[in-house]
Amino acid sequence: MLHWNKIGHVFAQNGSLQWATDSALTPTPIVVRDEEIRVYAGFRDSEGISRIGYVDVAADDPRNVLRVSQTPVLDRGRDGCFDDNGVIMGDVVKTGDRLRMYYVGFQQVKRAKFLAFSGVAESIDGGETFQRLSEAPVMDRVGGGTTIRAIHTAMQIDGAWRVWYAVGDRWEMIGGVPFPQYNIWTTTSPDGIQFTEPGTLCVDNEGAEYRIGRPSVYRHGDGYMMFYTKGTKSGSDYFPGVAFSADGVRWERCDHELGLELSPGGFDSMHLCYPRLVEANGRTLCFYNGNNMGKEGFGVAELL
Repeated sequence: MLHWNKIGHVFAQNGSLQWATDSALTPTPIVVRDEEIRVYAGFRDSEGISRIGYVDVAADDPRNVLRVSQTPVLDRGRDGCFDDNGVIMGDVVKTGDRLRMYYVGFQQVKRAKFLAFSGVAESIDGGETFQRLSEAPVMDRVGGGTTIRAIHTAMQIDGAWRVWYAVGDRWEMIGGVPFPQYNIWTTTSPDGIQFTEPGTLCVDNEGAEYRIGRPSVYRHGDGYMMFYTKGTKSGSDYFPGVAFSADGVRWERCDHELGLELSPGGFDSMHLCYPRLVEANGRTLCFYNGNNMGKEGFGVAELL
């Protein structure tokens, strides 16, 4: 069983920025300078379109917000491109003297709620701005993954890249509303940009679940640990789980070992989702979204 100390609510938008009126979706932390953690997240405008910005917090007290980006580090894509209706975080990885961002781009189409595929951008200025490597997705639709292929973790292993990503191919009607169905796959790439190897299904829905995604993978002992978020057809259950693996491909779900719980009140009393870890000052911190899947911002807990 994992044990946590909830530190508290860190950040919520106050509506002062036109491009960022609410939300801080899929918070993704990385240590970018001494004693500071940068949390990249998707900020929504009044139309619900997300652009990626950041919140810098103090490593010794992550409730202490030091600065918030005044402009997007990555804006929505050009009209007609796969990401023209907004972008959210997938992962951010240091590679050489650059930061590489994997992001999920959204596009609205007539006969589906949205499409979501993966893009890559890089920063040469320490993460203040990111430039797309291509206006086309690096992970596009394929048979069996016609609506969603969204990278959420990228890791360099033995000179190659392994990614874990959500794959969706249909919609689940819940109370007359379409919700995306997806599960978690993995594949490898020599450079983390060209993805030609077939994927392997590694974590699937169980029981009443219809979606399981946002895989966040970490080294754990001699193997790996993955956090994810899962939803059931009741529509009310949207909560994280945890799995363990020796090789990163075959996983054993151990949701009972997660340890995180809803709070009796406050921003994470109804929902808790998208947990993401970062190591800073000898501590393991977990940033996560609360109620309404990020509309009320994010909080932080410490792994004990």
